[in-house]
Amino acid sequence: MPTMLSRMLRRGRSWLLLSLTAMACQRAEEPAYSPSLSDVPTEIVEYVVGIHPLHNPQRLMEIYGPIVDHMNRYLPDARFKLEASRNYEEFDKKLYAGHFSFAMPNPYQSVEALQHGYRIFAKMADDENFRGIILVRKDGGIRELSDLKGKAVAYPAPTALAATMLPQYFLQTHGIDVNRDIENRYVGSQESVIINVLLGHVAAGATWPVPWASFSKQRPEQAAELEVKWRTDTLPNNAWVVRADIPGGLAGRFAEELLALQDSEEGRAILAGLPVSRFEVADAETYRPVRDFLVKFSSAVRPLD
Repeated sequence: MPTMLSRMLRRGRSWLLLSLTAMACQRAEEPAYSPSLSDVPTEIVEYVVGIHPLHNPQRLMEIYGPIVDHMNRYLPDARFKLEASRNYEEFDKKLYAGHFSFAMPNPYQSVEALQHGYRIFAKMADDENFRGIILVRKDGGIRELSDLKGKAVAYPAPTALAATMLPQYFLQTHGIDVNRDIENRYVGSQESVIINVLLGHVAAGATWPVPWASFSKQRPEQAAELEVKWRTDTLPNNAWVVRADIPGGLAGRFAEELLALQDSEEGRAILAGLPVSRFEVADAETYRPVRDFLVKFSSAVRPLD
């Protein structure tokens, strides 16, 4: 019996040795693991989005931030960052230096941006709102345009198309020599124009319907002290531009999301805050009326840099 038991034990050890040897050989034949490109996290690129100073920086972030949040939600392979500018001069410098990946300049800035590596792909609808309006205090004694002679008029900035150029052209072509009859004050923003009129620092102020509607909604009692005395003609509304080196696929998807905002409840809520009914397709040719106006303005009012 001991002999038989010894044989069984030797056989058991032999089978165990063979099994371990086989397992070792199998492991030796398996290729060593090495990470592939798909295992390495891809860095998400950040794209800066700029909006021209329609409002002060805080208010602009509140109104246009939801658009950028929407893009980050539906285009998760990219990261979009909204950047406000303190005034038109700062925005112009950033735009023409190519700082913004996507931007919504005013039509004059959009035409200029074509010479600085951008292309137009969309615009705000509701062109009937892209006009200048001239505000006065109801008790300010301004009844006729001639009452402005010898007085100060406020504007946001020399390059503000709706709120400065259109009103100046209107005044120039309706009996007021803008360069001699009045004092032109550039106060930095649309809200500053309205406040300057409200406080009586100027006899009149030029802005456009969107910031005036926002001010009237937020501060109705103060808005009631003012009135829109004159309105200018219209031009195509603010454009959206994209820098030429942005990948075409990303630019196309950004445009698709922007143009589809009016098709969803979420998107319509965003548009209501701007306020605009929708965004629509546009290109450089859409802004031919703007280029024609700029020629007339340069001849009649002042040269443009």
